[in-house]
Amino acid sequence: MLGQAERRIAVLTHTGRDEAIKAASRLISGLGAAGIVCVLPQADIAQLRLSTGDALIEVLPEADPIIGLDTPDVPEIELIVVLGGDGTILRAAEWVLASDVPLLGVNLGHVGFLAEAESSEIDLIVDTIVNRTFRVEERSTIDVRILPPGDEGGDPLWSSFAINEVTIEKAARERMLELMVEIDGRPLSRWSCDGVLVSTPTGSTAYAFSAGGPVIWPGVDAMQVVPLSAHALFARPMVLSPKSRVMIEMLDGMAPEAVVWCDGRRSTVLQRGMRVEVVQGRHRLRLARLSEAPFTDRLVHKFGLRVEGWRGKRED
Repeated sequence: MLGQAERRIAVLTHTGRDEAIKAASRLISGLGAAGIVCVLPQADIAQLRLSTGDALIEVLPEADPIIGLDTPDVPEIELIVVLGGDGTILRAAEWVLASDVPLLGVNLGHVGFLAEAESSEIDLIVDTIVNRTFRVEERSTIDVRILPPGDEGGDPLWSSFAINEVTIEKAARERMLELMVEIDGRPLSRWSCDGVLVSTPTGSTAYAFSAGGPVIWPGVDAMQVVPLSAHALFARPMVLSPKSRVMIEMLDGMAPEAVVWCDGRRSTVLQRGMRVEVVQGRHRLRLARLSEAPFTDRLVHKFGLRVEGWRGKRED
């Protein structure tokens, strides 16, 4: 474990929002007062200094190591704190996924299921980091490969990963896709549809939820397949084993090509005959948590669900 004077915390900020800049300045100042060095991308440093003036320079002088989070020689980091919505958190997750560094999301968006805290809780976040009282929860991911037409032995044309979901979507609004879905080496169904998505439990409250899929508790190790507007008798969301292998092939049909998206951030074109292979990811996302609050409470809070009349244990 790093000594107190050597502790480093990475901070990633949605610098396009004033609320995020103010929250980041408070966070950096609080951590700096405790002797913790903050590591930020160069672009964020420039924007924060421009917005806050000399106040930030006192915490992070020019001589301090400021290293971009997208470089391979990042110093040893204990935690990354992300201030923004789920999109900013997903951007940070791309960096921490292979490094095993926990991620703490501070919500500045709307629902923000990946976020643990709100921007009004900066003082609590500082105390939790200083005292190392946060716990770490692991979430499964998925790995994606695009395979060429033909035999199984071909090298992948493209590969990526997803924390929420991978989607196959039609490229042209007026043309439907013709997709064959295979699970564990056996054909399941052929769908004329707008697309198909495969999500993690984390992604079950994102695109998959909007498409009619079930909410899967984070503790459940699984994947789910959700067809998008499929013209078929059997076109329901399905929850699969984490060991399952999903293969989706684009058949000859009305649409000449489709688009594959991973978390809505990385994409490639899918053409007829190509196949999308989805399996559980090699890496797991480590999310820092400030409390032991159950997932049920998170659902109630994030969706504003009505729970008045509950006859369980009352709060003092």
